[in-house]
Amino acid sequence: MKTSDFDYALPQELIAQHPVEPRDHSRMMVCHRDTGLREHKHFYNLPDFLRPGDVLVINNTKVIPARLFGVREGTGAKVELLLLKRESRDVWETLARPAKRLRKGAIVVFGEGALRAQIIEELPEGGRRVRFMYAGVFEELLDRLGNMPLPPYIHEQLEDKNRYQTVYAKTEGSAAAPTAGLHFTPELMQRITDKGAAFVPLLLHVGLGTFRPVKEEDVEKHIMHSEYYELTQSAVEAIEACKARGNRVFAVGTTSVRVLQTAAQKDGRLHAGSGWTDIFITPGFTFHVMDGLITNFHLPQSTLLMLISAWMGREQALAAYEEAVRERYRFFSFGDAMLIV
Repeated sequence: MKTSDFDYALPQELIAQHPVEPRDHSRMMVCHRDTGLREHKHFYNLPDFLRPGDVLVINNTKVIPARLFGVREGTGAKVELLLLKRESRDVWETLARPAKRLRKGAIVVFGEGALRAQIIEELPEGGRRVRFMYAGVFEELLDRLGNMPLPPYIHEQLEDKNRYQTVYAKTEGSAAAPTAGLHFTPELMQRITDKGAAFVPLLLHVGLGTFRPVKEEDVEKHIMHSEYYELTQSAVEAIEACKARGNRVFAVGTTSVRVLQTAAQKDGRLHAGSGWTDIFITPGFTFHVMDGLITNFHLPQSTLLMLISAWMGREQALAAYEEAVRERYRFFSFGDAMLIV
């Protein structure tokens, strides 16, 4: 497979710069894998496609204000750090911009000295391992000094930072939102539970790799990023009970897919656990557990589009995307949704 096999033409004006209000008024393309039929609905129509006893698997990760703007000590040069992965209490893997200004030993100052970071290791592709120095509680400082790490294709400022969180976000640790979940409102979730379907949470902290393009033309040569996940025994039992009664499991977002397929890799059955996953899902992949997928429209030539193509077939996926362009759907993080059944 070639990376270029997953390309499509997208007019820039279809890249959503702001979220729809209310959340559940985004559009939703419903794709039926068995027939190829596509329907055009809104996200608030989702309960119409669910049955009593179905389960929706949601990722309850919470985005941290991971983007820090500061100056290099001694020169005053403006720099930016994007927090990617917490390795210990005060040591983080970050992405630095411009990285050339931050060599090993350099110190960055934030908030007039309330928070300082020393570069302790230079990593590939602009990465820097840093040690933070501060007085007080790091999370409180980050909440005060940090900014929400919006994707690079969003150029407008976000007035309400909670709009880049799902309404069910719980456990802090992501550098990006699990965007398929952004369409849910508490009222819609209540309508779904009133119908007899249930929500089952799991956790995957979304990393910057979500936005990194596939640079290798040969897909198999791409090195997948790793992300931390947790799947509890109670979640496993709820999903297994759903399957045992003949109901369906819907993964809300590609992040939920990654956890479910990681947990079922050994024998096709779910296993509770936690750790790091670098699973790379491309056409030809054998899926387990899930029966449907709720997702957004993804970047051309991205690992996420490859995952979607694995679930519904590459030709059918690209045809759906071409129709979405014709119908003027909104794309990417703040864009519209797909329900693939």
